[in-house]
Amino acid sequence: MKLFVAGMAHETNTFSPLPTSKRAFEEMMIRPKTGQGMDRIGDAFGYKDFIRMGEQSQMQVAKSLFCFAQPSAPTVQKDYEELRDEILADLKAAMPVDMVLLMLHGAQMAQGYDDCEGDIIERVRKIVGPEVAIGVELDLHANVTKAMIDNSTVLMVCKEYPHIDFDKRAEQIFDLCLRAQRGEIKPVMYKFNVPMLGAFPTTREPLRSFVDETAAMEGKDGILSVSLVHGFSWSDFPEMGASVVVVADGDMGKAKALAETLGKRFFNMRKQIESPRLDIDEALDQALAEPKGPVVMADRSDNAGGGAAGDSTYVLEAILKRGIKNVALSMIWDPMAVQSCFDAGVGATIDLRIGGKTGKFSGNPVDVTAKITALAENPRQFMFGAVAPLGRSAAIQFDGIDVVLNSIRQQTFSPEAFSELGIDPKSRKILVVKSTQHFHACFAPIASKIIYVGAPGTLSTNYLQFPYKRMPRPMAPIDKVSL
Repeated sequence: MKLFVAGMAHETNTFSPLPTSKRAFEEMMIRPKTGQGMDRIGDAFGYKDFIRMGEQSQMQVAKSLFCFAQPSAPTVQKDYEELRDEILADLKAAMPVDMVLLMLHGAQMAQGYDDCEGDIIERVRKIVGPEVAIGVELDLHANVTKAMIDNSTVLMVCKEYPHIDFDKRAEQIFDLCLRAQRGEIKPVMYKFNVPMLGAFPTTREPLRSFVDETAAMEGKDGILSVSLVHGFSWSDFPEMGASVVVVADGDMGKAKALAETLGKRFFNMRKQIESPRLDIDEALDQALAEPKGPVVMADRSDNAGGGAAGDSTYVLEAILKRGIKNVALSMIWDPMAVQSCFDAGVGATIDLRIGGKTGKFSGNPVDVTAKITALAENPRQFMFGAVAPLGRSAAIQFDGIDVVLNSIRQQTFSPEAFSELGIDPKSRKILVVKSTQHFHACFAPIASKIIYVGAPGTLSTNYLQFPYKRMPRPMAPIDKVSL
């Protein structure tokens, strides 16, 4: 049996100020044919697991590229088409194949394409024909479309936020597609639209129990898979939004009934499961009231993992204004400031302008006289078992505050974003991390308290600040909706 594996992932924020070109995908590009990036295959979530499962099952595995770009604006059309067509050319060269497994995101857009995943899956289906099983793994923050459902055999999103289960979902997809290809099951899928925007951590109740309940349904009474799809709220096109996708064994009526039931429950708990957020001063008040640290404050609106620049200064300015000490912040994306630090050297004290560079949601640049406490050519942090390089980075200190400046834009995942630059995160009263929820997996074990901050930013949940033009309406919480 022959398996074809490929992947492309980009979470597209319509309102991001940052353009997306092929260069952005080169930061995480694996091309098995040429050997490019093979040293990082262990970081390619989902994709690496499809390959592992295929090889363990004694399949012939044809590997095409895997690429990932940090969330940002829609991809340049010709660059998306070039990457897509490379995957399709590899598939044609590998034919005939018995099974195709794709690691995609589910919220990728390009100039001229609202739905890159649907475009890719549809083209793959035309090449392999109707009998070949196509399995697709997506991020939890997918906007699942009709084209995705119509052209795949099994489509599934990860269940957890933070996304710690890509490997488990890949194994589940592999198993279902293999059984489908052998004729043991006949997967049918139904999607129920849930018209709501939001960010819903699965670490908190009542969503935690709801996720566990739906997972327990799988493998029973003809239900093969249940996906609670959170949607990506900052993609502006007619099929964006949350949904529930149910895969059943040959019974579309059963899939439809369960998807509708779960979808309505998901919608009706939306106010309870939205992550709490405080304005900056309220968050700082709570952090200071906590008797011990570290208190982790999540600057969720400036999360590079959702398309923000990662250079906003709103929280930093508030800390400086109030004279709060023993604070560490990670990270401000500022390659220019990093270069100045490298030019001056460790131990130097220099005048530096940091942050506030990219766009209207970045805030004002902050002028400081800072001591350079550490420089690193290739520090790293960890995300879901993978390595995430920070690029050339510097740690600076001023007014009782330590700040990590980095040059590869990304969110903060793990304490190594501090410790790789010589900052002991456990010794600080307050840790500010630019992340919405993915920080939780690695920071919760050391945090005395976690606070979600609703600062201004490209990923703000104040949805009225964004000029949506194509979003389906009505949509909660912008509109009054009932299901």
